[in-house]
Amino acid sequence: LYTAPDSCEGRCGEPFDEEDECHCHRGCEAERNCCEDHERHCGPDGFSSSSGSISEQELLELSEQLYGLDHNKARPGDIALNPQHLAGPDETGDKQDRSPQPLYKYVNEELFSKPTYASFIKLLDNYQRATGREEEVTAEELREQERFLEEVMKTELMRKLFVFLQGKDRYSSEQEFLQDLKQMWFGLYSRGDGEQDSSGFEHVFSGEVKKGKVSGFHNWIRFYLLEKQGVLNYFSHNFDGPWDTYPDVLGLQFSWDGFYKEVGSAFIGCSPEFEFGLYTLCFLARPGRACHLSLGGHRLSVQTYPWTKATYGGGRRFIATAYVMSP
Repeated sequence: LYTAPDSCEGRCGEPFDEEDECHCHRGCEAERNCCEDHERHCGPDGFSSSSGSISEQELLELSEQLYGLDHNKARPGDIALNPQHLAGPDETGDKQDRSPQPLYKYVNEELFSKPTYASFIKLLDNYQRATGREEEVTAEELREQERFLEEVMKTELMRKLFVFLQGKDRYSSEQEFLQDLKQMWFGLYSRGDGEQDSSGFEHVFSGEVKKGKVSGFHNWIRFYLLEKQGVLNYFSHNFDGPWDTYPDVLGLQFSWDGFYKEVGSAFIGCSPEFEFGLYTLCFLARPGRACHLSLGGHRLSVQTYPWTKATYGGGRRFIATAYVMSP
């Protein structure tokens, strides 16, 4: 299920990409840049079928389909942004607030009553943001995780993703897919001193604080809600994507209770299921590598990393992080 950047498992016949640390395409032996286990997986007697690999073209086509299926995304009138200062490369790290006004002038909060939004927002207060502090997961919080997964799986977008992955022999049933989503996103591991203090969901969507800095935190809904509470201060942006409808992409600087995020990035105006689905796709298809996608005719990339110090379910990896890349 999990494809590692230094292995050919599930990657046989995958097209050459210069960003890969080793390769699994047919010409790699002649070019002497195959992964060490290429012969074992991709040789004539190999046990990784190329039918399970996901091509660059398939990623481009599927991401466009998922983009078109984001029926719960914000409409143009649902959000009014005030990006203010565009920071240059030498300004992002200096912790200067160059934007006196909040980033969000207006958000139509009726969006948040949609089932996937409502179940997503319930999850955001379930975490201790400081790494090194053990997460205590209550029965109620487990139910909230289940509810969120149930709601996203009702959407056409996540059904499309599942059918695609099932066709790649990644999952035999929807139940298996759900169980793996639960583990890869909500399974706990240690970023601190051996405490079960982190998960992919907490890091990516809720945000953490590590060594005095904001870590993760790539979600627009979380940003808006904290800015509205007065605990998050928007400083500037260093990238604004080419989209004139939602979802858009913003690279941004901000302070959360005095903890700074030098270069954050977020999809703006997408539904929770869109972000959740796209990051899941990229983690399964290109973990540890740039995952090249297309949204509304514009190219973009998502970067994911697996957590390498712990596994679940026979060697599968938890999500360490996932974010949309801003140039």
